[in-house]
Amino acid sequence: MLTPPSQDARNAARDRLAALAIPTGALGRLGDLAVWWAAVRGEATPAPAANVRAVVFAGDHGVAAHGVSAYPAAVTGAMVRAFVTGVAGVAVLARQHDVALRVYDLGVDGDFPDLDPEIGAFKIRRGSAPIHLTDGMTADEARRAVDAGAQIAAREIEAGADLLIGGDMGIGDTTTAAVLTAAVLGLPAEEVVGRGTGIDDAALKVKTEVIAAAIDRARDRAADPLDLLAAVGSPDIAAQAGFISAAAQAGVPVLLDGAIATAAALVAERLTPGVTPWLAAGHRSTEGAQWHALKDLGLEPLLDLGMRLGEGSGAVAAVPLVRSAALLLAQIARLDEIL
Repeated sequence: MLTPPSQDARNAARDRLAALAIPTGALGRLGDLAVWWAAVRGEATPAPAANVRAVVFAGDHGVAAHGVSAYPAAVTGAMVRAFVTGVAGVAVLARQHDVALRVYDLGVDGDFPDLDPEIGAFKIRRGSAPIHLTDGMTADEARRAVDAGAQIAAREIEAGADLLIGGDMGIGDTTTAAVLTAAVLGLPAEEVVGRGTGIDDAALKVKTEVIAAAIDRARDRAADPLDLLAAVGSPDIAAQAGFISAAAQAGVPVLLDGAIATAAALVAERLTPGVTPWLAAGHRSTEGAQWHALKDLGLEPLLDLGMRLGEGSGAVAAVPLVRSAALLLAQIARLDEIL
């Protein structure tokens, strides 16, 4: 069990919130967010997040060749280049909100010889296998992917991160995330399937069937999170689970994105019980799998904008709320100071 966030700081922040020169509860969920930030930072009135660092975990998914996505697998590699050149959605938001952004290729079905070799420093394999037919990766690959995520988190923490975000890029990844979520929570395919890249009804039917077949394959393997990742996971999602777990173990909070991040968080909690108190949910995705994951984790999303971009974009969009909550708690006067 991990060391939890500071209860003393949480209590002190609650006491200060109650003493502010505002009506009781007037800050709503911003007040709750301020208390969480105080607890994870271990201070009653912590400074706002100054070094937010986001990592996009990229990988191809074998299910993409089976009619579950509106886009071809080649988009994954193209988007890696878009992150590097700063023209992807999350890159725009990261610049706007002063968030450092990095991308790693954990399982893209291709290479990037013209880009910084660091992008492929933790590559596990070229694409996961189609998880409704066979294991997505080997047990050794699953372990290596989780370890890679932990190493990536350590690098970002060493660079001074006080808040981490995990993003995703991989055509077919909402299918993999839905299967992992269903397997962990014991849900049927119909409860976790979503439209992902915007598929039509015919493709949604195919996607539901693929998810159902994968859930059936994983039915007896959910008890062991590493075995589950090997069975129906992928290097990119496994790495994000390792990233979340390592961050929590180091006492660095994580702001979650959408369905892929929450699936990774479910696995991380089972890899390392006690992860969840170190997490906050950046936004509510349109994917049903994420809603079930958030309920299990006990997290209420900060934003609900109907977003389904992925990439870590919803979490990055919520960063100003985290900063605002900290400033409000620290800078609003107490009622006894103005009377």
